[in-house]
Amino acid sequence: MTDSLQTADAPVIETVAPERDLMSKFDGLIAERQALLDSGVRDPFAIVMEQVLSPTEAVIQGRKTILLGTYNYMGMTFDPDVIAAGKEALDTFGSGTNGSRMLNGTFRDHMEVEEALREFYGTSGAIVFSTGYMANLGMISTLAGKGEYIILDADSHASIYDGCAMGNAEIVRFRHNSIEDLDKRLGRLPPEPGKLVVLEGVYSMMGDIAPLKEMVAVAKKHGAMVLVDEAHSMGFFGPNGRGVYEDQGLEDQVDFVVGTFSKSVGTVGGFCVSNHPKFEAIRLACRPYIFTASLPPSVVATAATSIRKLRHAHNKRQHLWENARRVHNGLTELGFTLGTESPQSAIVAVILPTQEQAVGMWQALLEQGLYVNMARPPATPAGTYLLRCSLCAEHTADQIERVIDMFAQAGRATAVIP
Repeated sequence: MTDSLQTADAPVIETVAPERDLMSKFDGLIAERQALLDSGVRDPFAIVMEQVLSPTEAVIQGRKTILLGTYNYMGMTFDPDVIAAGKEALDTFGSGTNGSRMLNGTFRDHMEVEEALREFYGTSGAIVFSTGYMANLGMISTLAGKGEYIILDADSHASIYDGCAMGNAEIVRFRHNSIEDLDKRLGRLPPEPGKLVVLEGVYSMMGDIAPLKEMVAVAKKHGAMVLVDEAHSMGFFGPNGRGVYEDQGLEDQVDFVVGTFSKSVGTVGGFCVSNHPKFEAIRLACRPYIFTASLPPSVVATAATSIRKLRHAHNKRQHLWENARRVHNGLTELGFTLGTESPQSAIVAVILPTQEQAVGMWQALLEQGLYVNMARPPATPAGTYLLRCSLCAEHTADQIERVIDMFAQAGRATAVIP
């Protein structure tokens, strides 16, 4: 039975029995978080940036802090041309569109950013979504339908899994970065149905890259189309910064490339580019494109300006790689366990054996003035806890050396390294 609560001015409210309380399923998660906070550490998932000073520094709890966990790979967030474009669009078109792209939500700068993407990627088609998450959600759920197959890496990003869940296709997973398992799984499928192989250029947790050249060859052997998510490689992989697929010479073999504006571009939004002659039909069928408000004009204006500058950001690309190699090599020499044996991307993941050590070291770094990401399941595989560092082209050599020194101090203080 339920209890009733009533006041003179309020209607009857019946309390929900515990077994029917839809929030009860989160009790374990709530208890785990509380136990963590009761140990005296700060909440790693509730950090507030009180002031952002540059692409590499912010004020957190009144202290100037080096940012090493923002995905601002190319440091475009404070580029003067990017900011000026956003201000001009804000003054000209106001703060928002109040509509979807299919109705009143396409402004001048939405067309400009899609043209900038076509120029950057050398493709005939480009479609912009409101976030990178929605780009994967929309493209994957729309491309493969009932009776067709999606074949994806087991370590795929949540947005890829959610795109699979939203659609009606059959889902097949293969072992992370295993060319042999991909070949085996595709070989077991009937040859007639359509198939979409979904890969990522850089995997965001460990920072490892995919052997795209071999995987795309396997996909094509079995008659599958290929979608590659290049969210964490756009801007600095390949001669033009298009991503790992360009770096591995696959521009004429990958059917769809998904990306985001929230990493190297320095703002928010997502996109897909393609040379498929029927690509524009996606606009007429993709629910996450049709049934959501379009990005504010100031956002797409900053994105268009940033993308056009990234085409020529060769010095930035070189410096970003120098930073990534120095941090990876420095932490390896100190004795940390990293996600990759060699520096493969702008992500350097430091693996810790327990959540307590991960959070303790995360806090020790923050108290010294360094912010990194603390990652745990379900974002990581079960039992895996890590501190994820994201390098920026704007990090100075002095900042990089300070980062390595802070890791040394925090690692010794928490007994992670001797």
